Amino acid sequence: MLCAPSISKNERNNPVLRKEKIMPVAFEKLDKIKPVYDAVYKVMLFLCKVMLAADILVVAFQVAGRYIPFIPDPSWTEQVVLTLMSYMAVLSAALAIRRGAHIRMTAFDRYLPKIVLKVLDILADVAIFFLAAIMVTEGWKYAQQIGSRGAYESMPWLSRFWMYFPVCLAGAAMIVFEIEALYMHIRSFFVPEEKTEEGGEK
Repeated sequence: MLCAPSISKNERNNPVLRKEKIMPVAFEKLDKIKPVYDAVYKVMLFLCKVMLAADILVVAFQVAGRYIPFIPDPSWTEQVVLTLMSYMAVLSAALAIRRGAHIRMTAFDRYLPKIVLKVLDILADVAIFFLAAIMVTEGWKYAQQIGSRGAYESMPWLSRFWMYFPVCLAGAAMIVFEIEALYMHIRSFFVPEEKTEEGGEK
């Protein structure tokens, strides 16, 4: 059972001091979910690596089939490669959200107060969250309505649903990591940022 943090008489009478003591403790409890995000990140990164390796193998097989007589040159290789690339691209884009690796304009960051930068980060998180929600709903709609009505030309047994599904999948992955990014930006208002050995902010 979680125990409430001890609060002195002075802190009870001062709501500001009470808030400053309770909030870091609350964030410490919420930080315990971080290993779950770490595990999800590692699984998705592993899947991206597997799909990249599969892409390379299929392309190598396709090229070999064109120039080596006894190796077949099946027609399905191109569509398989394109589909795997679609999944790999959208999943890696979602992973970049967690690392903050997407391109952004930072030319004016040095001229703005830190509090303004934090507010702008939260606004960006909210905008990306809504974009991801649209990707989930619209991506699923396209996959169900358009994708499920056809099949791959080279693989008639495989529905085109899987060609449109990466949009929906990317939106769901973006929501997962955007929740963490939003939490970390809100957390920075209440918990002091740690310093690295070089003296920078962690």
